[in-house]
Amino acid sequence: MKIHIFYNFQDGPWGGGNQFLKALREAFRKRGIYSETLEGAEVVLVNSHHLTSVENLSYLIDVLSKQREKIIIHRIDGPVGKIRGKDDGADKLIFDFNKVFATGSIIQSKWCMENCARLGLDVKQTPYKTIFNAPNPDIFFSNSQAAQREGQKIRLIATSWSPNKRKGFDVYQWMDKHLDWQRYSMTFIGNSPVKFRNISHLNPLASRELGKCLREHDIFITASQNDPCSNSLIEALHTKLPALVLNDGGHPELVRGGGLTFDAPDEIPKKLSKLSDNLGDYRSKIAIPSLDEVTEQYIGFMKTCKRNGKKNIDVFAMNEFMSLYKKYTLLSRGCPFHIRVIKKVKKIFQIFK
Repeated sequence: MKIHIFYNFQDGPWGGGNQFLKALREAFRKRGIYSETLEGAEVVLVNSHHLTSVENLSYLIDVLSKQREKIIIHRIDGPVGKIRGKDDGADKLIFDFNKVFATGSIIQSKWCMENCARLGLDVKQTPYKTIFNAPNPDIFFSNSQAAQREGQKIRLIATSWSPNKRKGFDVYQWMDKHLDWQRYSMTFIGNSPVKFRNISHLNPLASRELGKCLREHDIFITASQNDPCSNSLIEALHTKLPALVLNDGGHPELVRGGGLTFDAPDEIPKKLSKLSDNLGDYRSKIAIPSLDEVTEQYIGFMKTCKRNGKKNIDVFAMNEFMSLYKKYTLLSRGCPFHIRVIKKVKKIFQIFK
């Protein structure tokens, strides 16, 4: 079985999905099952929010119209509207694509699945499996010598490639003003829309530098909202950093016994104190699947979907998808290129009906 990940990979510091998919691609390559081209793959892993690119979807549909036996596995993020804080039609487009093309769906967390289902994702219509992300173990690993240093400050760290304020910057601003800076120090790595007085701010780092920096700290903080499966949190947990996380999105599913949750900023000092006094205990309870385990889950699900065979195209769903995509590209993108896409969707519809 040959697998291709349909995604425009970015080098250097980038969003969490990009970093995970790069790690997954390397894991497939090591197993000798990765196809560098879409055309050479039997199974194609499609990343959900990437579908909103007209050029990408046009290319995918063009290949599917010529190679009809390809199995589409759809990796679903979001809901995108919750992450972005607005509904621009992307989620409906993603859900309709899933209904029409996906033989199977991989959903990143239980929270993601439940919230997508509330907005219209039909989780019964297409086989699905919940699989967490995982980072490259050669980059994100624990410091075996990690220990609380007597008489020194507890080192906190938060990271975010995105400057979206929903990534928790209101909470970090509160911490900047209210934490006991005689007891703590804190580093924020990434793009920030706000300036800090007490928190040290570093620009986005390449993965290896980020991994090294995480290992130099004691506790990871994230206050991101509606985050289905935070890659930054996963990277921190793989370096054995106990975490204090906003009780939202997929955070509690990932942290479990390896940290604490908070609902409001004024809970943070007490929760931080508890974590700081018991770092070793919380570190020992971190349990997160490795990249090897995640890769095997992906492969196992893909093999099952391949054995089940490509699903039949639903006529009504195809028509709905064509109408929606035309509306989305006109209103959201303002791109006349949609006409070529619609023609190709009609072409594949004629082939499969």
